Parts: sequence; C-alpha cells; structure tokens
Amino acid sequence: MKALVYTGPKSVEVREVEAPPARKGAVRLRMTYCGICGSDIGIFAGKHPRATAPLVLGHEFVGTVDLAPEGSRFAAGDRVVAYPLLSCGTCHPCRNGQPHVCASLKLIGIDCDGGIAETLWVDEGVLFKLPDAISDRVAALVEPLAVVVRSLHRARFEIGQSAVVMGAGPIGLLTAIVLRHAGASKILVSDVDDARLGLCREMGFEVVDVRNEDLAQRVLAATGGDGADVAFECSGVESAALEMTKVVRVGGTICMTAVHKAPHAVSLIDLNFKEQTLIGSRVYTLAEFGSAVGLAGVLASELERAITQVVPLSASDKVFDMIADPSLNTVKILVDCQS
Repeated sequence: MKALVYTGPKSVEVREVEAPPARKGAVRLRMTYCGICGSDIGIFAGKHPRATAPLVLGHEFVGTVDLAPEGSRFAAGDRVVAYPLLSCGTCHPCRNGQPHVCASLKLIGIDCDGGIAETLWVDEGVLFKLPDAISDRVAALVEPLAVVVRSLHRARFEIGQSAVVMGAGPIGLLTAIVLRHAGASKILVSDVDDARLGLCREMGFEVVDVRNEDLAQRVLAATGGDGADVAFECSGVESAALEMTKVVRVGGTICMTAVHKAPHAVSLIDLNFKEQTLIGSRVYTLAEFGSAVGLAGVLASELERAITQVVPLSASDKVFDMIADPSLNTVKILVDCQS
C-alpha cells in the first residue's frame, strides 16, 4: 500500500509499504483524509523528540471500516474517526482518571505508524462513528477541534465573555469559530500572516496584524480599557508569551493552547498584580473527542472554509514545501489517502 513516510530530518517519501497485519480488538480502515498539523511539521523538521524514522505520518484521520471482526460494534462501510492518544494505563494520571496526560503519552502517527496511508488497523475502543451529516473532509478536523474543546473547558469560558486568540493558524482559527458558537461577546484574532488574517476577516472576525499594530492597545480599546476576559495563546511564539498578560483584564484567564517548545519570558508581575490565572491545555479527553464529533456537524460549513488545500497521497511528499511557501496561502491542508 502507499503511505507518506518520514525518512529523516527534512525528508518524506511516498512509499509502497507492507500493509499492517490484523490485530485483535481492531478494525481495518480504508483511509479517506488525513490532516497535516503542527506536530507533523515538527517531525518533518527533525525536532520532535519521540518520532523516529521510518514513520508513517498522520493522526488527524478519517476512514471507512473495511474489515471488522465477528461481533464488532462496527460494520463494513461505517465512517469513523479515531481518538489517537495511547496511554500506558499504569502511571499516576492513568490511575486517577487522566489518561489523556499519561506520563508516557504516545500518539498514533508520532510513536507508531499513522493515517496518511491507504489502510490502517485501529482499536475499536477509540473509534467514533460519524453521522451522515458530516463530510469526510470536515471529519478530518475533529481531532484539532477536540483540542479547542479542551482549551475552552480548561479556560472555563462562559457565554458573554470577551476573548483574544493569539495566532490564526488552524488551531487559532478553530478556536475563534468555537468561541463565536459558544457566545463570546467579542473576539479578536492576531497574527502576522496575510493569508490567515485575510481568511479570518472573510469569516467575520476582528483581526489584528501585530506587525504594524499593538495588540494590547487594540484589546484595551475594544474592551473599554479593561482587557479581555480570556486569552487563548495559539501561536507558540516567544513574543506572544510576553504579551499575553497585557491583553487580559484583572482576574482574567490565559489558556496556553499552543505548546511552547522552549522556555520563554512571561511577565510574572502581571500575573501577581492582576491576579490572572495561567492555565495549560495539552490534548483532550475521550469524552471531549466525542463532543468534537457532534460539534463538527453543527459547525460544518465554517470548518469547511478552514480547509485551504487538499493534495493526493501520491503527491503528499510535497506537502511540507507547500506549507513553507507563503505564496500558496496555506492554512489547513488535507491529504486524500485514496488518490
């Protein structure tokens, strides 16, 4: 079968690989689409601490059940998405109901072969059947949507609150979409990329180009001098870490949705003097992933707009070059695993 294989830093190849063998408790999926995310970019760059070549990439996938064992709750033809987290079951978080932050957490497509392939065997217990109303393309966004569901839960976001989304990449854009659906009174989205800012503007969001405008001043002006109730840091860049306390009001909340790969300066005096809450958010629970499936159906038309390119598996070795090319205006790229 064909698959997109990470072969070493800055190197991926579309290869013929041996189809994975059947596994007890698993069903075989015929993959349809798989999204490319920031983790995949980190793997391609050779910077992911766990990913080891050769590795089939992809953890944001949707597929159709092709073969299910006798007695399975799934049948051939069922369309499904998969909760891709792999937990040990024995560490302190796992023993105490938090397997999503397992001490040795692993993911399909990072620690074992993933979904940018023609077929994949996946354990039944992590599969969610898709309603007919959700297209395969939109279903490929369920995993990043689950990241956003978790971050809003972690921030304890409430209807009527104002929010700043720092970073208009796929996660930032989805955060803004969900915030609007959740009843935010005001949403400001910041970035430096013209295409991403343009897409946010087209979708009706108030945007701030931080290359030529001060984000904190815009937020203060938009909130009567108070600052936003909540900020979602979705960019992962150093400058945002220092600025995020400036955009949030006294007693407000900052949710670290992005994973910062290196220590960055944070204004701890702001946290003290403004009594702000700084909270981390990593992935999502199994229940939140299931919630994201239902939410994807509600937000389908908006989620579809976040998909800017679809490439065939046969040409997917060029996908990281596409992301690096500013002229292509990429936001979210899917791989069509059957072409």
